[in-house]
Amino acid sequence: MDYVNSSEVDIAYDILSKKGETIYYKDLVLEVIDKKHKPVQNLSAAISEVYTLINMDSRFHYEGEGKWGLTEWNPPEVKRTHRSSAAARTTSRSAAKASATRKKKLESIQE
Repeated sequence: MDYVNSSEVDIAYDILSKKGETIYYKDLVLEVIDKKHKPVQNLSAAISEVYTLINMDSRFHYEGEGKWGLTEWNPPEVKRTHRSSAAARTTSRSAAKASATRKKKLESIQE
């Protein structure tokens, strides 16, 4: 990979892909800055800039305790769609009751 002509987030992605495990954010950002060979006037500003770019890129996933990994390493969240029919009826009744209550309140306000 041509690190000098690549974006910081692409370099971070490459680093994490090759390492195959989470990396503490500061170590990751410092490695990106090092591989980019970009002159740095203010190290804390450079760290903040690269961290912000990583944070905004959906390819990266914050794992906690300051460590970042790749989103592709985490299984997608499974949404439960199967509910028992009794639970579905109860939920539907609750929603209908709440809707009727809101409608009555709105009518009383408009009078």
